[in-house]
Amino acid sequence: MDRNIIHMDLDAFFVAVERRNNPKLIGLPLIIGGSSRRGVVAACSYETRKFGVHSAMPMYLALQLCPDAKVISGDVESYSKCSHEITELIAESAPVFEKASIDEFYIDASGMDRFFGAFKWAVELRRKIIKASGLPISLGMSVNKLVSKVATGEFKPDAEEQIPAGSERDFLGPLSVEKIPMIGKQTATFLYDMGVRRVETLREMPLHFLTSAFGKNGVSLWNKAHGIDESPVVQYSEQKSISTECTFDADTTDVKKLNAIMVAMVEKIAFQLRSQHKLTSCVTVKIRYSNFDTETKQVHIPYTSSDHILLRAVSDLFRKLYSRRMLIRLVGVRLSGLVHGNHQINLFDDTTESIQLYEAIDKIKHRHGTEKVVRATTLGVSRRIRMEMNMFKGNLR
Repeated sequence: MDRNIIHMDLDAFFVAVERRNNPKLIGLPLIIGGSSRRGVVAACSYETRKFGVHSAMPMYLALQLCPDAKVISGDVESYSKCSHEITELIAESAPVFEKASIDEFYIDASGMDRFFGAFKWAVELRRKIIKASGLPISLGMSVNKLVSKVATGEFKPDAEEQIPAGSERDFLGPLSVEKIPMIGKQTATFLYDMGVRRVETLREMPLHFLTSAFGKNGVSLWNKAHGIDESPVVQYSEQKSISTECTFDADTTDVKKLNAIMVAMVEKIAFQLRSQHKLTSCVTVKIRYSNFDTETKQVHIPYTSSDHILLRAVSDLFRKLYSRRMLIRLVGVRLSGLVHGNHQINLFDDTTESIQLYEAIDKIKHRHGTEKVVRATTLGVSRRIRMEMNMFKGNLR
C-alpha cells in the first residue's frame, strides 16, 4: 500500500497574521523584523520577495532592495497563539501528525483512500483551517515527506498539489538542486562547481562518487535525488520544559563558582533547545540550601533560545533569589513555555552578527562535542563543574 503523506505550510505566516490583525496592511510590501541598521528580516511578504528580499537578510540591505517596504517589529506572542490554534485544528482531524515548526506540519493519511480519499480529505482540512483561522495555508501530498514538502514549496502560495505515486522522479528531475531540503548554500555551490544544477543531473551521478565527495551525506543526497524518503511522521507531543540541576559534593557559598556553573547550565540547555528547534518564554532558577529548604523564582521573557538573553535572566533571578547567604547544596535552571521555532523568531532580538555566531558555535558543538566551545567564565572551574554535575546528569527533560 502506498503511503499518503501530507505537508502543510502556512503562507508567509508572520505576514499573514499581521494582515489578519490589520487589514490595512494587505497588498503592501511588508517586512517584519528589527528596524535598526543592524536588525534582521524575520519575515517578508511576497510583494517584497520579487525584489530579492528574504528572511535572515540584514534589514539595511532589504530596504536597499525594496525601499518602499513598510517595516513592523512583529508580535511573537500572537504568532505563537495562532500556531497553537492551527495545531488544535489539525489535531481534531488528523490520525497522525507531526509539527515540524511553528508554521509547518506533516500528516500521515495512509490507508484513508479506502474510505474517503486522502487528497480530498486533505483539501477539505486545508479549507477548514483557512475558514476557521483566516490564515492562508498550502498543502502538498505524495508518498513521502520529502516530495510533499518540495511540492508545497514549489506551488505555494495557495497550493493544493498532489504528486501521484510513481511520478516522484519526474516531478523532482527538472528542479534546481537547491529545492531539495537540507541542501544549503555551501552544498549547492559545491554541486554547481561540479556542473550539477538540476536534480536529474544529480540523480545520474554514481552513489560511490557522491559518498566520496560528501561522505555519509552522499547517500542522503542520492536518495533525495531519486525521491526516496522512508522517514516516518512522528506523532506530535508537546514538551513542557527542559531543565538541569547540579547537586554539590560539598555545600558552598562560592558565588563565583555558582555563577560559572549556571553559565555552563544555560549553555548546555540553550544548545539543546536550539538543536530541537524550540524557543522558551519562561526561565526558572532553583536553589536548595544546606538545610534542604528549596526556593524558586521565575520570569517570563520574549521567546528566545539565545544564550546571552537567557544568561541575563538567570543572573538576575539568582541575584534576587540568593538572599539568605547560607550554604547551597543544589542549583537548577529550567526553561518552560516552549514552542517550535528557530532563528526565524530569534531574529526579532538578534543581530546578523549574533545569529551567525550562534550558528557557528552550534556547528562546532554538533561536530566536536559541547565542551569544545565554552564561555571564558567557566574555564577556571570546568573540571570541577564536570565532576560535580556528572556531565549534567539529573533533571534534564
